[in-house]
Amino acid sequence: MTTLTHLAPAALSSDGQEFCTLDEIYAAAKAKLDPHVWDFLEGGAGEEQTLAANREAFQRWTFRPRVLNGIGVPDLRTTFMGLDLALPLLTAPFGAEGQFHPDGHLAVARANAALGVVSIVPEASTFALEDVAAAAARAARILQVHPTGDPRNVAALIARGAAAGYEAICVTCDCPTAGWRERNMRNRFEIDTTMVGGNYPPGGDVAMEEVFGQLFRRDAPLWTWDMLGEVMRESRLPWMAKGILTAEDALAAAAAGAGAVLVSNHGGRQLDGAPSSLAAVVEVADALDGTGVQIALDSGVRRGADVVKALALGADAVVLGRAAALGLAAAGERGVARVHELLRDELLTIMTLTGRERVTDIDRGLVQRA
Repeated sequence: MTTLTHLAPAALSSDGQEFCTLDEIYAAAKAKLDPHVWDFLEGGAGEEQTLAANREAFQRWTFRPRVLNGIGVPDLRTTFMGLDLALPLLTAPFGAEGQFHPDGHLAVARANAALGVVSIVPEASTFALEDVAAAAARAARILQVHPTGDPRNVAALIARGAAAGYEAICVTCDCPTAGWRERNMRNRFEIDTTMVGGNYPPGGDVAMEEVFGQLFRRDAPLWTWDMLGEVMRESRLPWMAKGILTAEDALAAAAAGAGAVLVSNHGGRQLDGAPSSLAAVVEVADALDGTGVQIALDSGVRRGADVVKALALGADAVVLGRAAALGLAAAGERGVARVHELLRDELLTIMTLTGRERVTDIDRGLVQRA
């Protein structure tokens, strides 16, 4: 008798609550969070058209099942930016995470290490990058930086990451200024600076205001691809450009030396009216075909089915933002781990029913427009 290990009974979270579905985790997170913090997490920019489009985009594609395909248990292992992944997943560099759970990215890193998922650790973290690396060195592999302000500060942060064992850099290119987030405005919501200052403590070499101050200005000078390329060449670490939605920017990132791009509209939190990430990934994949530059996707991903569709349309890996943050809010480390487990099990089910034995077998032939 064959045992379907990916259909094992639901595990219990650390607080004893049983999560059998992702929706249960998301509901538990909402119940635990202050309403204003919930709006900060779930909200988007402007009228939230792009926020809604991110979810709607996945519904525009359906699967093409393949029966009697004879495959074995699907293999979810893959590589991204030279890193081995047990699942084709990374967690996003969502900042101010101490609002969601006291352990923040320490818990995310530990959960990721247990499940073979790579962490992208935020610059605007509640905890210092060195502490996150120490919490689970196997997961804390990619460090996020913002190309804003003095290039010397960015280079210094990258050097800290390299010294702490980070193996790659994620450059968030789509946040030269903060998005127009009206939920936060209506709530008069302001982030406690201790939630984002882990890497820039008071009295440190670089003041937090010096780094993040320009996000709330409209007259600050902006970086160029040439400036970014120069800084990244000095670091010698492989890097990914985050916030890419067009073929033009994908090619510019490649020309600047990026080894990967993250197709992302910042979860609908930056430019309202921007395309969904899923709609943009085909254009980016076509532009980068044959370059060797890998592609990740975030924004709107809430289910294993979303992950498979993103991979089918051109992504090599998928980055979890809100889904991971909701798991963190629901039950800390165990909540994040349970999100990964449920996504893994759904991935295995869908790959079995569509006849794909390996992640690299997932291609556009797996989906069709609804």
